[in-house]
Amino acid sequence: MTTPRISISALHKRFQTDQGEFVALRDVNLSVAPGEFVTLVGASGCGKSTLLRIAGGLEPPSAGAVAVDGRPITGPGIDRAMVFQHYSLYPWLTVVGNIKFCRQLRVHRDVSTSAEVEAASGRADALIRLMGLSHVANAYPNQLSGGMQQRVAIARALMARPHILLMDEPFGALDAQTREVMHDLILHVSKLEKTTMLFVTHDVEEALYLGHRVVLMAPAPGRIEAVYDVPLPGRREQDMKLAGEFLSLKREILAGIRATSSVRTDQELLDRLGEIPALQNDSV
Repeated sequence: MTTPRISISALHKRFQTDQGEFVALRDVNLSVAPGEFVTLVGASGCGKSTLLRIAGGLEPPSAGAVAVDGRPITGPGIDRAMVFQHYSLYPWLTVVGNIKFCRQLRVHRDVSTSAEVEAASGRADALIRLMGLSHVANAYPNQLSGGMQQRVAIARALMARPHILLMDEPFGALDAQTREVMHDLILHVSKLEKTTMLFVTHDVEEALYLGHRVVLMAPAPGRIEAVYDVPLPGRREQDMKLAGEFLSLKREILAGIRATSSVRTDQELLDRLGEIPALQNDSV
């Protein structure tokens, strides 16, 4: 039996606030296979980003465990890389400089052979070509569009060949057309690099198009409500979003999010708004 790439067992996360203890995650259990693309959706406050940060070693669990390849996570590691919604690029470095930055830090810490340095440079060049950034390789972040900045952030995350890429709303700030391009790009990268993906999003359509499985989380406290297998072939095309099976599963997941959310928008509540007298402004 293959060891899961990511194994989350009986995970709990609690925070102390001025109002007392806040339970962000309770009894979360999830296994992700090597090379699998798993997306996380759910209402705000369900703990998606907290779960991702714990998997990245940026937050310690209050109870339970997260393991990578059977080894418990005790902090950040080069086997995992994170990409956030905000690009977090270094404004004083070019595209090439940003992509190579982490590698340069390692060179200063360790003794690297000339062959290793040459191999790293070759990987940076390959990532630049893969991400379609060759024509802006010497540009600075403020000279790039949002989509290009996110490509740089992804290339930088992939520079160390991580086994796992953790992505937190990476395309949330992009326009619809750029988002579609990024979807196809990240699917290509995940297949080419055989990287295990854990991807947080609020967009159910995005979650279905990218994921092998979609994990629906619920708030108060954060927990896994349901897990859906995505009935799409490995090779994805944008037209698949119009298929009846895709749309049916999208409606089912959206209904699940509404059912677990504290925000209600049913017709009865909307009708009540019409019963509230409008504020009248006295004219002079």
